[in-house]
Amino acid sequence: MNPTGNFFIAFYKFLPVGSAARPACRAKAVSHPFAATLAALMLLFVAVGGAQASSRIKDIVSFEGIRDNMLVGYGLVVGLNGTGDTLKDGHFTQQSLQAMLNRLGVKPTTAGITSDNVAAVMVTATLPPFARPGSRIDATVSALGDSESLLGGTLLVTPLLGADGEVYAVAQGQLAVGGFTAEGAAETITKGVPTSARIANGAIIEREVGFELTNMETVMLNLRNPDFTTARRIAQAVNAFLGSNSARPSDPSTVHIRVPKSYRQNVVNLMTDIEQLRIDPDQLARVIIDEQSGIIVMGENVRISTVAIAQGSLTIRITETQQVSQPGPFAEVGTTTTVERSDIEVEEDSDKRLMVVNEGVTLQELVNGLNALGIGPRDMITILQAIKAAGAMQADIQVM
Repeated sequence: MNPTGNFFIAFYKFLPVGSAARPACRAKAVSHPFAATLAALMLLFVAVGGAQASSRIKDIVSFEGIRDNMLVGYGLVVGLNGTGDTLKDGHFTQQSLQAMLNRLGVKPTTAGITSDNVAAVMVTATLPPFARPGSRIDATVSALGDSESLLGGTLLVTPLLGADGEVYAVAQGQLAVGGFTAEGAAETITKGVPTSARIANGAIIEREVGFELTNMETVMLNLRNPDFTTARRIAQAVNAFLGSNSARPSDPSTVHIRVPKSYRQNVVNLMTDIEQLRIDPDQLARVIIDEQSGIIVMGENVRISTVAIAQGSLTIRITETQQVSQPGPFAEVGTTTTVERSDIEVEEDSDKRLMVVNEGVTLQELVNGLNALGIGPRDMITILQAIKAAGAMQADIQVM
């Protein structure tokens, strides 16, 4: 855009695919009374596009009081094709089956319960926040006894209890099993976990967890990754949006927000507006190492001071072979015997070089340098731990 208010529109003329000519471009100056407005909108789009690298507050915090609740229950699955629990004297599945039949008016004896189509299971579910009675949630069913498979089973009515011992949902329905077991005379094939199943929308909520959101005077944000800098940036972003000092961080994981007068009796709108704000979360310089699988995860803030790195290995291979020693033809003395032969080889990686890592190198430069030495994940774990022990790594190492 020029000072006279004209702005340039570029017209691109592309040739057909495969043409050797390069795309031609020509610009034409167009005068428009709304040129300044259009240019301002273009700058706004650029600013918004750059802000996409930041994170929304709703993605890095959770609102205190708005949480899930765990439910658990004990039940019976019937209708199995001979893959249920083994019913024997004193077995809990047998006792549960007998108690259920007694409640239904059937009085079986212990000797009369020999079915292998019943399995005792544990039923778990998650009660979401603000779930109302009558709505449905998913339920997960897991075998508790020695059942081989839950395929084709049906869960009978099972109360689901909360941590306070109260019934919050009731589950029942046909099981959906993702695994199976095929067994022959000499081989057995198992895919997935046939003793675990799921019932989609299989639990009906009977009671809700009371939580009053409308009359709240203070909203607390809990950071999923506690950090002083991130907590302060959240408070600053909220205060800038509200135009007051309503937000303050109390610790690295908590930000208190005093509900302004304009949002009284309407906390939902306050949360909706706050959670859409964007900030740049900060993080500690940290290296996560999983020695079992050889996985290394390093943050972008990891910095290395000047240090020299060399990696080499010495391999000694000893091969034992047995050779037969016997006397020559028609020899009058001597016997045939077995003689041990040992072959010892020593290999040393002479092509490994010493690499100097300068101070303040980035994570990408460090990884490129270690890869240039031909270092694998296992050796890289040892090198990173050695760099940390030498005091040349400004980061925290956590071994999983």
